[in-house]
Amino acid sequence: MTEALSAGQKIRVTERKFRGVTLPTAGHKVIRRVKREGHEPSIHGTKLWRSSFLIMDYLHKHPPESANSVLDAGCGWGITGIWCAKKLGASVVSLDADPAVFPYLKAVAELNKVSTTPLVRRFEALKKPQLADFDLLVAADVCFWDDLVKPVGKLIDRAIDAGVGQIVIADPERPTFHEMAEKAINRHGGDLIHWSLKGKLKATGALLVINNQ
Repeated sequence: MTEALSAGQKIRVTERKFRGVTLPTAGHKVIRRVKREGHEPSIHGTKLWRSSFLIMDYLHKHPPESANSVLDAGCGWGITGIWCAKKLGASVVSLDADPAVFPYLKAVAELNKVSTTPLVRRFEALKKPQLADFDLLVAADVCFWDDLVKPVGKLIDRAIDAGVGQIVIADPERPTFHEMAEKAINRHGGDLIHWSLKGKLKATGALLVINNQ
């Protein structure tokens, strides 16, 4: 999608397509509408983060054995879970500690003609009985502070114990992510994979992939 501008101005792209989903920018009309309504995310839920695209690309190329029920942890605008709902046919719970992200998630989901179930909760409050409902746990850009290393690691521990079949976490390779990933691999096995996208949509980072089948 582009917006008509006066002569001499560049055409502004307000959405892109990737792996079968629509990715709106901050200038898209549906996002501008949500902003006008006064929703202001406070924990970095201010745009679509490119680490999400790495997960989508990985799962497109390596479809999970089972993805009937997916948890998108620290979802932000929720594009990873939206992709899982649209392309994998999954039932998705979109979890975030910041309730202000959910109007954005709803707008992006509607743009893609799917829906997910929002859940306002911190990682620490998500217990094993709830995690047992999920086949796949995905998370992008959730280990950006030092004090998130332990909660994300403990979430992985509980997910493994609960029988979640696969965990895929992406990050642009912050030191905090690598610290968390190394500890998780030492406890549970798994792989740390460098992943990059080229072409019109560029992204680079690492994926922590743990199979618990």
